[in-house]
Amino acid sequence: MNNKFDLFDILIGNKKDIDFNHKPVIIQGITGSFGSTHTKLMKEYGTNIVAGVTPGKGGMSFEGIPVYNTVSDAVKETKAKISGIFVPAPFFLNAAKEAIDSGIKLLVAIPEHVPVLDSLKVLEYAKKNNARMIGPNTPGVIIPETIKVGIMPAKPFSSGSTVVFSRSGTLMYEVSHVLTQAGYGQRLCLGIGGDPINGTNLLEVFDLIREREDIDSVVVVGEIGGDAEEKLSEYIISSQFDKPVVAYVAGRAAPKEKKMGHAGAIVYGNYGSAESKILNYSKADVPVAKRPIEVPDLLKIKLKK
Repeated sequence: MNNKFDLFDILIGNKKDIDFNHKPVIIQGITGSFGSTHTKLMKEYGTNIVAGVTPGKGGMSFEGIPVYNTVSDAVKETKAKISGIFVPAPFFLNAAKEAIDSGIKLLVAIPEHVPVLDSLKVLEYAKKNNARMIGPNTPGVIIPETIKVGIMPAKPFSSGSTVVFSRSGTLMYEVSHVLTQAGYGQRLCLGIGGDPINGTNLLEVFDLIREREDIDSVVVVGEIGGDAEEKLSEYIISSQFDKPVVAYVAGRAAPKEKKMGHAGAIVYGNYGSAESKILNYSKADVPVAKRPIEVPDLLKIKLKK
């Protein structure tokens, strides 16, 4: 993936842009029950949703938003570079490839149960076309008080300078809520996704924010299964990542060799266990909260160092 990809520029632009804070977004699957519900909520939040796409529904409108038969038509009319994909999993591969072919540069892939092979195909296709996918099985991405593309509720989030990256949707909301209550607003909150294949992984999102002066700390919400946290620990050490990092790992009490909710949350022996993740985080000087409510206290300590 191209490391020069600027997630913030794609989402909100820069001060040179006339449409600063008003980047156009299209929604694929806008007329479905899931897509329509969250389109309304995203629009109420202030997201600039300029078009929807549902094959066979072109010419309709939803909440004043025009609906097109194809992504190509929607992009031609709106110049959008962001798509929120709300189509059912069996249609995800074709929908994502259509978006990329039409010039979409950021795909926020909401559906769960996407076949792993389909996710791999989209990831490879995005790389070839200098596009980025978040998800699938993600709650989305939000820059609090500015833009949200996804299914997260608005209330837990507030604007600030901490970033939250999460493998879990509901835990992203909970951790952001306790951060907000403690006075730590968020610059960006992004759901990595709960599947084995992530369009954008933890190492990539850390790379995207490491040089940003408007971010002073990072909170990582992880869970048992896989080796994402172990690899992140190695990255923090080897790249000398210098922003304070605090973590939470869900599933400490889960029985081994049992899948717990997410397809990516499965532990074999010690591989992917909470103990493994906590040990590796300690090597990288990343404190791990036992409960979400402890995250702000650990963050306060790290920021004082």
